[in-house]
Amino acid sequence: MSKIITYGGIITSKYMHQEYISEDHRINRSQWIRAAVLGANDGIVSVASVVIGVAAAGTGPSSVLVAGFAATVAGALSMAAGEYVSVSSQRDVEHADLEREKNELELYPEHELEELENIYTSRGLSPTLAKKVAVAMHDHDALSAHAREELGINVDGLANPWQAAISSAIAFTAGALIPLLVGIFMVKSSSYNFMIVGSTLVALAILGSVGASLGGAPKIRASVRVLIGGSVAMALTYAIGLLVGTHL
Repeated sequence: MSKIITYGGIITSKYMHQEYISEDHRINRSQWIRAAVLGANDGIVSVASVVIGVAAAGTGPSSVLVAGFAATVAGALSMAAGEYVSVSSQRDVEHADLEREKNELELYPEHELEELENIYTSRGLSPTLAKKVAVAMHDHDALSAHAREELGINVDGLANPWQAAISSAIAFTAGALIPLLVGIFMVKSSSYNFMIVGSTLVALAILGSVGASLGGAPKIRASVRVLIGGSVAMALTYAIGLLVGTHL
């Protein structure tokens, strides 16, 4: 008889004097973590770099703020459009593969069953067990089984273009607000550029640490990685703005 025990919110099952703890795999979070971190990182670095570059060119405070707002709007829309097109293309490919697999199951059911058996055999199952599993999976949902085992597609979790577009735009805007707000409140300060750079680097370090924490990866390495990338982007943009402002 099975007995359910709870330890601090973690559900365990005690059976035959053995305790089994339900596992929380971080790989299930990888897709949305990637999209959120990428969008926020782009927002922080892009807008901070634009603002610093325009300021380095010697333009007035109003031009710097206009450039920051324009970069935020343009970047968010660009991220949304890019994600929508990318995920739509992925979804089209998935649908095409699923339709092809569906046709093959209707035309060559025995061949497809044998194909599934071979997949399970290659993964270590005995031929007898592989056949039993393949037959059971075919009887339950043949298309889902072949999509998962052959194509690596979860038919119940196909990519959503609109979800990807909206979440990317929101993540970009959230990241962009950090250097943009600092720019608004500190635009007339003599330490304007230093405040932008400082707040951006702090935000990038926090973002890298949070993303790593959610994914179960080392925090320091993730933070250093985004800090280096952001620093290089801001340094190059500042140098270009300074060069352009000097010669124009």
